[in-house]
Amino acid sequence: MQYVDVILPLPLDGTFTYSIPQHLQGLVRTGCRLTVPFGKKKTYSAIAQQLHDNKPTDYEVKDVISVLDDYPILLPSQLKLWQWIAEYYLCPIGSVYKAALPSGLKEEDEQTNYKPKLVQCVQLTEAYFNDSQLVSVLVELKRSPKQVALLMKYLEMSKAAAALTLKNPTLLLEVEKLELLKQADCNTTNLKGLVEKGILEVYDKQVDRLEHDELPTEMVLHLLSPAQQHALDSINQQWAKLNVCLLHGVTSSGKTEVYIHLIHQALEQKKQVLYLLPEIVLTTQLVNRLKRVFGGRLGVYHSKYSDEQRVEIWQKQLSNEPYEIIVGVRSSVFLPFQKLGLVIVDEEHEQSFKQQDPAPRYHGRNVALMLAHMAGAKTLLGTATPSLESYYNCQRGKYGLVELFERYKQVTMPDIQVVNIAEERRKKMMNGPFTSVLLKEMNDALQNGEQVILFQNRRGYAPTIECHTCGWVPRCPNCDVSLTFHKRLNQVTCHYCGYSTMIPTKCPNCEETNLETIGFGTERIEDHIKKLFPEASVARMDLDTTRSRQAYEQILSNFQNGQTDILVGTQMVTKGLDFDRVSVVGILNADTMLNMPDFRSYEHAFQMMSQVAGRAGRRNKQGRVVLQTKTPELPVVKQVVANDYKALYDSQLEERQLFHYPPLRRLISIYMKHRYESTLNGLAYDMATLLRKVFGERVLGPDTPPIARIQSLYIRKIVLKVELGANMAEVRKRLRQAQQYYLSMDKYKAAQIYFEVD
Repeated sequence: MQYVDVILPLPLDGTFTYSIPQHLQGLVRTGCRLTVPFGKKKTYSAIAQQLHDNKPTDYEVKDVISVLDDYPILLPSQLKLWQWIAEYYLCPIGSVYKAALPSGLKEEDEQTNYKPKLVQCVQLTEAYFNDSQLVSVLVELKRSPKQVALLMKYLEMSKAAAALTLKNPTLLLEVEKLELLKQADCNTTNLKGLVEKGILEVYDKQVDRLEHDELPTEMVLHLLSPAQQHALDSINQQWAKLNVCLLHGVTSSGKTEVYIHLIHQALEQKKQVLYLLPEIVLTTQLVNRLKRVFGGRLGVYHSKYSDEQRVEIWQKQLSNEPYEIIVGVRSSVFLPFQKLGLVIVDEEHEQSFKQQDPAPRYHGRNVALMLAHMAGAKTLLGTATPSLESYYNCQRGKYGLVELFERYKQVTMPDIQVVNIAEERRKKMMNGPFTSVLLKEMNDALQNGEQVILFQNRRGYAPTIECHTCGWVPRCPNCDVSLTFHKRLNQVTCHYCGYSTMIPTKCPNCEETNLETIGFGTERIEDHIKKLFPEASVARMDLDTTRSRQAYEQILSNFQNGQTDILVGTQMVTKGLDFDRVSVVGILNADTMLNMPDFRSYEHAFQMMSQVAGRAGRRNKQGRVVLQTKTPELPVVKQVVANDYKALYDSQLEERQLFHYPPLRRLISIYMKHRYESTLNGLAYDMATLLRKVFGERVLGPDTPPIARIQSLYIRKIVLKVELGANMAEVRKRLRQAQQYYLSMDKYKAAQIYFEVD
């Protein structure tokens, strides 16, 4: 009897063994999907991981029900990467499976499986594929002019004359039924008559759902500037010694053009390229630019595509004619690559590469590095503001470093002016969230026909509302947070669990009616701007306005074309977007970033502020940035003004050395959740006590995080700081043992215990 170990799309550790019945022997292969029973009544689409002859002795083995694939849909290299992710990020391999495959490839009870898109086509029957038969039938049909017209139009559209002359039916072009009826100005009844007479036949043709843009394709590489050419040559020199290189290039230095030359280089070597971006919002501009050079050799993969489209990209990548270049967000690392040669991670510092919930809680950049390593490919990390981890790896000689500090066409860096909000407020010079300095700069820009970007990292109308009499604030019943006011919906909403409720007309605490909004979200700023500059066209770009792919593309297109004068947005506007006419950028409140309870807050604040500042003055004049803050004396503010990344790196590294934080230590957070706080406190104390016996003073906590309850579950956190040279396999083993030990106890079995690595 033959057996197969399978991976199920469930958050379960390890594999499960099934027997292969006689009628399926020879059909099961590693990487194929199998339908298997699990539990009493459920069936799942499982991935075959290994075939063997070893019958399990500790449980009754069930049979595989069916084989879903004629060929493996998962390559051996992908299975190897899944196993690495599960081990490194301390999560079940079933969770990796669930995240990696498009839903259409995971057949489950409540879900329909992927169905190919079919189009009806029309063709000439074999009996009538000769000239004499066609002449006879046309004579017979003279009393049915519509059928004659339809048949003649088919012969024209299918180029039948050439096929008949050469007596080769394979030369007939495919003709879609709807297009034929439209061109012939006929209906289905006319076609039905020809089908019943045996002259034409209708068949289903499978078509793909993938986009085929008709962009003008230049298919030429632009000449690089001397600085760009030097960067390109330096990257190749670094790759001769090391497999990973960091390109540290200031905003508008032309990094993308260097990427294009490197992609061309990889394609010349018959290699595939993965180009990773942190957010979907960046793909439109970039894809249009790349397609003008590489045309149909490029495919796009992200969550705004339909599931059917993602299935078809997956299948195309397994075919004999895969896309040579894939541009996508972090989930693109899971795609099949048959000959990967180059991985580019653009904006490598971005937090968006980190998956938060659900598991696997992986970092897209780090998984891409491992993917490239396993494939023997080269990796380029590109950014204007490197993560401390990547820059530290350069300083240690683990990565190569290439710097590009000259802006393309000698455009000067923007002039950054710091304005003290507290001082302006004291002098009563503030107008809502705007200082007098920012308003003047905006007014001048609009007068000159230029554009403005305003950055505020809070969506909604206001962070909260408050009763002016008693101080009551609406709070989420499921989470320990106040509710955010959204004026357009006239609702207050929780940004953690999605709970929403209508705004009360009076305070439920003291019954007063004077409820006021506190603070400014992007929606309120948009409203305020429209009152201050009624002639200006204003748009907002945040999670609320970019729910669909079309929405964010429209916002960017309107701004690119000059139809929008002022763009208000959250961190989406800080990404590497390129707009010619932006002369002023306003950072409305730097303090919300600087005061985050996170050891990386200064690093992230520097990155966000530097990135958004880089949107100003990108062509023929110096841009202006107004940075509003209550703490202008902070070193990080001065480092942003001077664009002094090295000073930020040195100061942050010194601080992290002192407190044992990354990149000088590895950080693993252990999260515990439970519906009852008293039970959770017991679990957290027990877990910390056990871990201290193993890891000693490397264990911090348990602690209550800033948001201590989400979706009705209380949360506690333990932090483990591990030396870089430690045996991480042993560390992971001990953590998993502790997790399984406590979850096996009756009093804690309803708890959740999971890990956040790095």
